[in-house]
Amino acid sequence: MLAAIELAGQAGAMGEVPIGCVIVHDPTSRIIGRGCNRRQADHDPTAHAEIIAMRQAGASLGHWRLLDCTLYVTLEPCPMCAGAIVNARIPRLVYGCDDPKAGAVRTLYQLCADPRLNHRVEVRSGLLSEQCAELLRAFFRSQRAAGKK
Repeated sequence: MLAAIELAGQAGAMGEVPIGCVIVHDPTSRIIGRGCNRRQADHDPTAHAEIIAMRQAGASLGHWRLLDCTLYVTLEPCPMCAGAIVNARIPRLVYGCDDPKAGAVRTLYQLCADPRLNHRVEVRSGLLSEQCAELLRAFFRSQRAAGKK
């Protein structure tokens, strides 16, 4: 999670919402995917930290199924990212803080545990949650102070 927090800081420094993600290939304990939000920089609504990390991990493994991996992200995934996690067959998700406005893992929706879908994800939340939440609070405080939304 510390590597994801570092990536979140990089996103914030670029003016992006500070969210970071890493994917660890469990058999090797190697980080095979890294991402931070890049929606503004890439002019891409899908350039969320998780999506970028999953693309890298898929390229690293040479497969779209990200079996034997754990995804670590600083904020609870949104519906798009939670859906992609399920579709990538990622077995484990660890996230820092809840997202009361768009969380799709436990807060607003429970996509990763929905029995109607073809895959379920083991979820652990709250890892370094205060540190993850403070990155977001500080970012949005600075945005409000600068008159940005």
